[in-house]
Amino acid sequence: MAALIEAISIKRKMYFEMEDTPFHCLDAEISTPTARGGQTLVRLKMRNLLTRAVFDKTFKAGDKFKEPDLAMVPASFLYSDGVAGHFMDQETYETHEINAEMLGDALDFLVEGMLVQIQKFNGNPIGIQLPTHVELAVTYTEPGARGDTASGNVTKPAKLETGIEIRVPLFIKEGEKVKVSTETREFAGRA
Repeated sequence: MAALIEAISIKRKMYFEMEDTPFHCLDAEISTPTARGGQTLVRLKMRNLLTRAVFDKTFKAGDKFKEPDLAMVPASFLYSDGVAGHFMDQETYETHEINAEMLGDALDFLVEGMLVQIQKFNGNPIGIQLPTHVELAVTYTEPGARGDTASGNVTKPAKLETGIEIRVPLFIKEGEKVKVSTETREFAGRA
């Protein structure tokens, strides 16, 4: 039997299960009443891990939720066929298929052989967790010209091997590997 979690004890970045669906808490706000006999309410901004939908919902402080059967499994990215991403479990060596809607923007950062964490709910893959930074090769960028550095932090567009386009400093050349933040989608340094 999974442990029960009270709504008032749910904090940011926690996972909980409601109506047989896993959720990830993005923000929690507790409002205590000023009137006598009023109920303490907990407003949660949460993400449905199956549909990726984000919404707010208010609960009573004493509402209880199950702890979800979530597991993180290391896997390597094999390929994407446009419909789904294919991953190999690093522990069992079985192949998992995760459809493109569940992967969302993660496909912008995935290159063959990259290690990620597959999130499983009740033994079935429901999504992946990318590392905070990934290293990608620059496939196209204009050469930086001397004298373009009047303001100090001048950037130029660069297309990376996965097709994503980011802004990089002028000194970055084609063929170089750069570090990209998976959260902000911005240049984070040379690899």
